[in-house]
Amino acid sequence: MGALVMAHSDDNGLVLPPKLAPIQVVIVPIFRKEEELAAISEKVGTLIEKLKGKGISVKFDDRDTHKPGFKFAEWELKGVPVRLAIGPRDLANGTVEVARRDTMEKDILQMEGIDDKIENLLVQIQKNIFQKAFDFRANNTFNVDTWEEFKAQIEKGGFIYAHWDGTAETEQKIKEETKATIRSIPIDGKMEEGKCIYTGNPSKQRVVFARAY
Repeated sequence: MGALVMAHSDDNGLVLPPKLAPIQVVIVPIFRKEEELAAISEKVGTLIEKLKGKGISVKFDDRDTHKPGFKFAEWELKGVPVRLAIGPRDLANGTVEVARRDTMEKDILQMEGIDDKIENLLVQIQKNIFQKAFDFRANNTFNVDTWEEFKAQIEKGGFIYAHWDGTAETEQKIKEETKATIRSIPIDGKMEEGKCIYTGNPSKQRVVFARAY
């Protein structure tokens, strides 16, 4: 859970990948009168059944104790991937507002075939969230070969791939001088001959250093 929060969340709260989200789609009705809610509920009921038929988990937030703006903020905070908003005007126009949590983009789409569009959107969101995290890791991972390079880069942050002589003593000295520790020894890491950045002793594989925050 910690890794999920760290990798994907933003200033608005959680950002959950659709495959892990307990609620994948939340539907918020916009209404003032009970008859408006009744009309929206009737239309939404059919959509919910279609989405559930596709294996998509849905929440219809028809609470009359909170305003739509509060609900929007609440479901953003909880990281629900897709939010739909439907009001009387949408019913008249056959449209629905669709908001995606990962990019915070909103769009007005035709209600016709919306279940298929949401299914495809969830796939897009899953891929986008993964790619964003993958690119961030790639852009913040660096290879260094000398102690001076290591000290300079660790001040800038990120993950550092560097040679280490395999001893706890060396790791402890590196930690004392830079506050960086070995975060992982890659299982599938490339084997390559090199020299430990601190001692100059032989090393056969780079390990991952970083500071803990």
